[in-house]
Amino acid sequence: MEVLILGGTGAMGIHLIEHLIKKGVHVTVTSRKDRKNVNNVTYVKGNARDVNFLKKLLVSRDWDTIVDFMVYSTEEFRERVELLLKSTKQYMFLSSARVYADSKEPIKEDFPRLLDVSKDGTFLQTDEYPLSKAREENIFFEFGCKNYTIIRPYITFSEIRLQLGVFEKEDWLYRALHGRTIVFSKDIGERFTTLTYAFDVVTAMVQLIGNERAYGEIFNITASKVYTWNEVLSVYLDVLEEKLHKRPQVLMLEKSITFRFREPQYSILYDRYYNRIFDNQKIRKFVKTDNFYDAKVGIRNCLYAFLSNPIFHDISWYLEALNDRVSGCRTPLSEIPSFHHKIGYLLIYIFPQYYKYIVKIFHYGKSLFK
Repeated sequence: MEVLILGGTGAMGIHLIEHLIKKGVHVTVTSRKDRKNVNNVTYVKGNARDVNFLKKLLVSRDWDTIVDFMVYSTEEFRERVELLLKSTKQYMFLSSARVYADSKEPIKEDFPRLLDVSKDGTFLQTDEYPLSKAREENIFFEFGCKNYTIIRPYITFSEIRLQLGVFEKEDWLYRALHGRTIVFSKDIGERFTTLTYAFDVVTAMVQLIGNERAYGEIFNITASKVYTWNEVLSVYLDVLEEKLHKRPQVLMLEKSITFRFREPQYSILYDRYYNRIFDNQKIRKFVKTDNFYDAKVGIRNCLYAFLSNPIFHDISWYLEALNDRVSGCRTPLSEIPSFHHKIGYLLIYIFPQYYKYIVKIFHYGKSLFK
C-alpha cells in the first residue's frame, strides 16, 4: 500500500508515520527540510503548496491514500482539489471541529457549522480557519466525487504541542521556564474543552485509511472526557512545580489579553468561548475511543516528555512584551535574539496601547533591520 502524506512532520504526522510503518505500509512524506529516509519512509523535499511540485509528485506513482495536513486558503484548495482527488483512491482531508457552531448538546457530524448559521457579516467576509475549512468541505460536496474522507479533530496535544486556551507552548510555557508569570484569563479558563492526544487521533485515522466504508464520510475524532481550561492549567502547574521546585506564578485576567490589542479575536469568540463537547459515536465503529488517553494523564505525560528536551519554535516577542507589561515582569534584552525584535519588544512594553500599529510597522519594515 502506498500512502502519501502532505506536510506530515507535525505533531499528528509523526505519530501517523509510526502507525503506518508498523502495518507495513510504504509512506512518502513531503518536507521543506532535508530528512533521511528510514525504514519504509521516503521523504521528498519540497513545498506541497507549490502546485508544480505537487503535480510532479502525484504522477510519480499510484497513490492508494493521500493524507493532507496542509492548511490552504479556500481559493488555493479550489485550484488543486480536482488534481488531488483524481490522483488517489482515497483523499483524507484534515478539517477541524472548529467549524461547528455553538451547541448545548454533544456535537455530532451533522450539526450546524459556523459558516451555515453565523450572523456576523464581518466574520463571514473573512477566510478565518473554521470558515475556510467549512468552505473547502463544501467544495467536496459540490465536486461530486466520493473518494474523500473528512476528519474533524479538535484540539490535539502531543510531546511537542501543549496548548493553553488560544496560546501555544511558546506563549505560556516558555515564560514559566524562564521564571516569568504565566498570563491567562477567566473568560477562557472557565470554559469546557475537549483535548485529544495526537497519537489517539491517528490511531483512529489509520483505521479509516484504505477503508471503503470511510469514503464520502465525515468523522469527529475526539476523546470523550471534557475539562475546563483551568483544570488543564492546574495539571501543567503541578508538573512544573515538581520539576522546577517552585510553582509558577499565574496572572488571571478577567478577559484574554489578546482582546486589548488585537481585534477581532474570532478564535476566542467563536470557539474558546464555547463549551466544546463532542459526540464520537461514529468513529467508535472503527476504533475503541475508551482506550484514548484521559487528557489529564496525557498532557501530564507529554509535558514530562517535553521538559526532558525542551525545544521551542519562534517566540512572539511582541506578545512577551504585553505579558511582561501586565504582569510586572521583564524579559532581558540578551534573551531576545535579534535587534529588530529587541526594538519591537521595548516599544510595545513602553507603549502597549499602540501594539497593533507597532507590529504592523515592524512586520512590513523588518527587512531594514537585517
